[in-house]
Amino acid sequence: MSEVSIIPNMTRQLGGLALPTGIMVVIAMMVLPLPVALLDVFFVGNILLSLLILMVALHTFRPLDFSSFPSMLLIATILRLALNVASTRIVLSEGHTGEAAAGKVIQAFGEFVIAGNYVVGLLVFTILVIINLVVITKGAGRVSEVSARFTLDAMPGKQMAIDADLNAGLLTPAEAKVRRADVSAEADFYGAMDGASKFVKGDAVAGILILAINVIGGILIGTAQHDMSLGVAAQTYVLLSIGDGLVAQIPALLLSIATALIVTRVSSATDMGELIAKQVNLSRAWLPVAGVMTLLGLVPGMPNFMFLLGGGAAAAAAWFGHKREKAAALADAVANGLPALPGMDGATAGSGQPEAITADDVADHAPISLQIGYGLIPLTGDGDGAGNGQLVSRITAIRRDASRALGFVVPGVRIRDDLTLAPNQYRIRVGQAIMAEDQVYPDRKLAIPGNGSTRKLKGIEVKDPSFGLDAVWILPHQLPEAEADDHVVVEPDSVIATHLSQIITKHAALLIGPDEVQSLLDTLSKVAPTLVNGVVPKLVPLHQFTTVLRTLLAERMPIADMRRILEGLADLSSRNLTPPDMAEALRPALAPLLLQQIAPLSQPLPLITLEPELEQLLLRARRNSGNGGAGGEDGLMIDQGLGQKILTSLSSALDKVSDQGRTAVVIVAGGLRRPLAVWLRAHLPDAIVMGINELPETRRIEVVATVGGQPGLPGAR
Repeated sequence: MSEVSIIPNMTRQLGGLALPTGIMVVIAMMVLPLPVALLDVFFVGNILLSLLILMVALHTFRPLDFSSFPSMLLIATILRLALNVASTRIVLSEGHTGEAAAGKVIQAFGEFVIAGNYVVGLLVFTILVIINLVVITKGAGRVSEVSARFTLDAMPGKQMAIDADLNAGLLTPAEAKVRRADVSAEADFYGAMDGASKFVKGDAVAGILILAINVIGGILIGTAQHDMSLGVAAQTYVLLSIGDGLVAQIPALLLSIATALIVTRVSSATDMGELIAKQVNLSRAWLPVAGVMTLLGLVPGMPNFMFLLGGGAAAAAAWFGHKREKAAALADAVANGLPALPGMDGATAGSGQPEAITADDVADHAPISLQIGYGLIPLTGDGDGAGNGQLVSRITAIRRDASRALGFVVPGVRIRDDLTLAPNQYRIRVGQAIMAEDQVYPDRKLAIPGNGSTRKLKGIEVKDPSFGLDAVWILPHQLPEAEADDHVVVEPDSVIATHLSQIITKHAALLIGPDEVQSLLDTLSKVAPTLVNGVVPKLVPLHQFTTVLRTLLAERMPIADMRRILEGLADLSSRNLTPPDMAEALRPALAPLLLQQIAPLSQPLPLITLEPELEQLLLRARRNSGNGGAGGEDGLMIDQGLGQKILTSLSSALDKVSDQGRTAVVIVAGGLRRPLAVWLRAHLPDAIVMGINELPETRRIEVVATVGGQPGLPGAR
């Protein structure tokens, strides 16, 4: 082991022994007599420790920054009481020898406060104890008690808010873990402070009792055992007792102030001195103060000079505050790209303080965002309690299901309220592009007619945003009527969640980039490091690999089997293919993943085929388009009338299968698959087109329709 690693270990060991050793020394001080010189050292150290705690309390940004304060308060209180016990032993046993019997620190404090008048000394000490006990300690104890109560009451709500932000994707699991730890630490801290404030109160009471014991006991011991006169005994023991009490009460007063500062501290990004200076240094507050002070200074009989001096100081503070505000306004204007106009003081013509425009206002880096009008806020659980507030949990479930289906972790959905939207409107963005928007009514339910529906319900007639079906928003009391008439009734948050699920599936290719791909590779490299390192980036660069995955996802092909994808790319690397060609070549190996989502293995796969004549016609249309087609070599150049007939026939066939609760696959020749899929994507985006070579030999199939498009051919059968 190197010397560099030994030193930190020794430091930690010594640090761990320091506190137990110190506690044992403090306990020993209560039992064993201390030399006077050592007692002076401990008294000075006690004052130093109290000052240090006070300064740290002044410079913390939030109470939790000094979470060890309750423990340090207890240690400092025990140390001070141990010193009181040790000093009391010396005062009562050696006080007859003179005023220096208990050390120079106690003698100096006693002589300085008493100044030849014992009554004044006793009154000053009593006032210090009253200030500490009645004012500071009692107030700090009450604040600690209330803070602990409210912190514990708010703890469940804070935990739920963290869970909601985590589910909405606003926090990472690591950030949520830190937030939960902070909430728990805050509750523990205020609970400890509620008890620690009792230490300070008990310490102040103990100081009064110890003073009384030292004075009465000292006079009795001096007169009875050491033949001192009453006056000499009183002079000696009162000085020693007051000096001993002050040496203890001044650190106690410092700790009481530190306790009050900690429990009244509000979390901020600045220390307390800077925070107070920033909030107090307002020109509009100092100007009235200067005016009132100046008026008082002009009243006959008043100490005019002092009041006028105070008015001048307030006017100077107002002037400096105005200069600071003006400089801050100019700096904000420059930072926001506004011209620094002469005389600009932070207000623009016809408006108040200008709003700062930051990069966050113009750049939203959320991969998926859901913007909602203020009327839909209750659906998220952050409103006033109206609505069931299940939107966040439904979106989390959708992300989980979509991630399993697509083969990569779908990024979190950022939910934001947007005042530019109508109250019941929502908008779904992928990146910066708006992909969908519609309206839902949180106080209603969406009823979609079924095959057996015969009744027309009263309500707001709309189209279902996900599937375009006729639907109506009904009131809750119409629910039994709708269900009795074979309507499917959907909650408002389910409508939004289903629409979002459709958008995620349709635009999955936009949600994955090099960072997400690298994360998938890092996960696979834990079990197959040789495969990963041998393919990416040696054979296929990362950006090219990302394009391949995006091409697969654009046609709903899952990428969960990353091992098979990399093995396929390794075999294709020598053929000098483009990313779309690589994706097309990988499809037969990945097709079972898609087919098992369309139909269970125990059921036949519904297929829609093309008439042989139509298929040959489309193959010729592809060859005739060449590289000059709309989609390059993937383009199809067909007659508009024929194209409309094909779309109508395919749409009708797909709808019939969909009405049965199944999903059909359009099956064509391998060479026609890609151009037909590209052509259909603009007209029937939900259609799944597969090549005959992609069908596994072990799957049972069922041809549910055959589509023709030429004149004289049947539309679908």
